Amino acid sequence: MIKNISVIGAGTMGNGIAHVFAQNNFNVMLIDVNAGQLEKALQTISTNFDRQISKGTISEDVKKNALDHISTLKSIKEGVQHADIVVEAATENIEMKLKIFKEIDENAPAAAILASNTSSISITKIASVTKRPEKVIGMHFMNPVPVMKLVEIINGFSTDAGVTQTIVELSRQLGKVPCVVNDYPGFIANKILMPMINEAVYSLYEGIAGVEAIDTIMKLGMAHPMGPLQLADFIGLDVCHSILNVLYEGFGNPKYAPCPLLTNMVTAGKLGVKTGEGFYVYTAGSKELLVSSRFQ
Repeated sequence: MIKNISVIGAGTMGNGIAHVFAQNNFNVMLIDVNAGQLEKALQTISTNFDRQISKGTISEDVKKNALDHISTLKSIKEGVQHADIVVEAATENIEMKLKIFKEIDENAPAAAILASNTSSISITKIASVTKRPEKVIGMHFMNPVPVMKLVEIINGFSTDAGVTQTIVELSRQLGKVPCVVNDYPGFIANKILMPMINEAVYSLYEGIAGVEAIDTIMKLGMAHPMGPLQLADFIGLDVCHSILNVLYEGFGNPKYAPCPLLTNMVTAGKLGVKTGEGFYVYTAGSKELLVSSRFQ
């Protein structure tokens, strides 16, 4: 029976993953080497629970019970020793993830499943640095985790079918909709999404249309809740750029190469919401766009 979940990384995705597990009565150990990040994560989780309470979707008792199910630690070694499942949600950097998975593998119980929230890095590659590749799987949550229903489950080359079924059932226990895919660059979500975003950036770069026109056409014409350029700002232009490079290198196909405008914006530090400017300008600490920045 799965009860103890260790979540590695207390950033946006990690605190969201901890939130949904704790809300569903799992014991969560949230791990991050940065004590300040852990404190910030707990504050964010509490605020997000308050938002659910204000909407009438949960009660104060649910919030209190969930927060009581979350503990924090700075040490991976100590934090995974009693885990049934470890979910890694660290920065999307392959060297860092490989280092983390080696440490998890050395310290987690032999029966523990090791999952990564990676959005594009090969699960097979991650599994190769462990002694239990059959127990390594992708569990790609969408942002914001407490709201978005999808969990993209990625089978590595050696992932055991029983492990996959366990993660499918676990996702359903969280109130999510699991979709199982195979391990190729970008999986499904980003293999389809990132070329669309890249094409939107190219359309701007080539002067075919402005930011607001591109986004409005996709929202009103294609029923997308958010235009591709605003979505890129929300994801982070550096993250989009990184995933496109993973696709480009993985498939060797130039259609995945990042648009030069995207590359320039990342180099200039215009990364979207998190820096206050991307394709749009944002108020401090807000995800609400104000006006197009330098683009018309």
